[in-house]
Amino acid sequence: MRNRPIPGSSGAVRAMSLYGAAELHAPCEPVNDFGPALVRLVEDMFATMYAARGVGLAANQVGEGLRVFVYDCPDDEDVRHLGHVVNPRLVAADGVVVRGPEGCLSLPGLEAGTERYDHAVVEGVDVYGEPVRVDGTGFFARCLQHECDHVDGTVYADRVTGWRRTKLLRQVRRAPWGEPGPARGA
Repeated sequence: MRNRPIPGSSGAVRAMSLYGAAELHAPCEPVNDFGPALVRLVEDMFATMYAARGVGLAANQVGEGLRVFVYDCPDDEDVRHLGHVVNPRLVAADGVVVRGPEGCLSLPGLEAGTERYDHAVVEGVDVYGEPVRVDGTGFFARCLQHECDHVDGTVYADRVTGWRRTKLLRQVRRAPWGEPGPARGA
């Protein structure tokens, strides 16, 4: 086992891509270079996630189109799960479908009821290329599915339907960081 410092403790906080940014809606590329740049990216992602008070963050949220995400997320029993996955694959999403409040650091301050399975399994590797398998339930399963969506170019708002979607998109337009609304006047 490697003796490692606290994740993010030497990372730089990066600018966050916000909803509507092209990089959030494009599938990320697989990681092929497992060198110092990848270690730095993961460290910066932890620092950025903690600065934004999030529980997960994908590389495309900080402008890097790579299949990488980090997490520090509790499950429904308040057990802390901390780690990262490079080249993640959602290999199982099953169990009961639960509609619960979901937010995203790329839609700051907003959330909407989003359906997710209450169990998820993700496989990939770590920054050293060693195999990783992460099994989550409850809120942590939601986080794993959310981050896998990100690296596939999907934002949780894309999964929200009906009046919840209408309400969420209205909130996006009204947010100080949101898309400009339609022209008013004449």
